Amino acid sequence: MNPSKGRDVTGFLEYRVARLEEIIGLREEVLIKGTDRVSPEFQGDRNPTTLHFGAFHQGRAVGCLTFLLNEWQGEPAWQLRGMATDAAFRGMGIGRHLLRFAENHLLHVSPVRRLWCNARSGAAGFYEKLGWRRESDEFLIEGVGPHYKMSKTLAKRV
Repeated sequence: MNPSKGRDVTGFLEYRVARLEEIIGLREEVLIKGTDRVSPEFQGDRNPTTLHFGAFHQGRAVGCLTFLLNEWQGEPAWQLRGMATDAAFRGMGIGRHLLRFAENHLLHVSPVRRLWCNARSGAAGFYEKLGWRRESDEFLIEGVGPHYKMSKTLAKRV
């Protein structure tokens, strides 16, 4: 399979590398509205090493996430940011499939194997089921809510 494109088993959604402009509206709707944040764009979104991913239904983003090349404990690492699923599409496994797709893509295009994120507390169990570990006590991101630092080391194709 081409690591930059994929389709779920039902053919219902397309999973692929995306442009920021294709996913920014979904981020705004799911992650920004109702918080103190003012922009759905993150520092580093436009860096040449940043990778955006989307799950698309009839050409519209219904799931998204971004990996920014950053550091974890002084070593190169991919930071997961901006993961979101359209409310009408939740509970279908889109987030799980999209994250696995993105992790598999990273295995093909980068030697960096460490992943990390600041996961909303309510999502920590989701990440744990996909092999991520809690790396901190719960902490508060002002205007957004409680989070955990989580990490994962990619060791093989997912």
